[in-house]
Amino acid sequence: MDRAPAINPDALRRARQRAGLTQLQLALRIGVVGGERISSWERGLSRPRTPAMLHALARALDVPATSLLAVTDEGPDLRWLRFAAGLSAAELAHAAGVSVTTIHRWENGQLERPLPSDVLADLATALKTSTAQVDAAVNQR
Repeated sequence: MDRAPAINPDALRRARQRAGLTQLQLALRIGVVGGERISSWERGLSRPRTPAMLHALARALDVPATSLLAVTDEGPDLRWLRFAAGLSAAELAHAAGVSVTTIHRWENGQLERPLPSDVLADLATALKTSTAQVDAAVNQR
């Protein structure tokens, strides 16, 4: 299971209210059991654990997935970019021609040397962002 980036609980609550949905109605739309899960997300106690769940939530609320993700002062890290793009670690690894373990190491700040330009380009293409954004994301410490 992925370790998910933080979501912005207030943004989630506002989006749900704008959509005119109760927590239970939203839970049913995205296929989770009970409104308690939505309540937990809105209180910042837990978060959607997969990119697919984050994107299902965003679709149900008719908002971009990125509007639900919290951003740190350092900007988005690689995991944030991956969730924003809706990709599993396996999908991103395949697109970049590396192992899932390597993706997880990079997401955990374990970058031994600068990424080759072709890998940066492959990551940027898969994540639908710039190579500069990917480079900044993987080099956060």
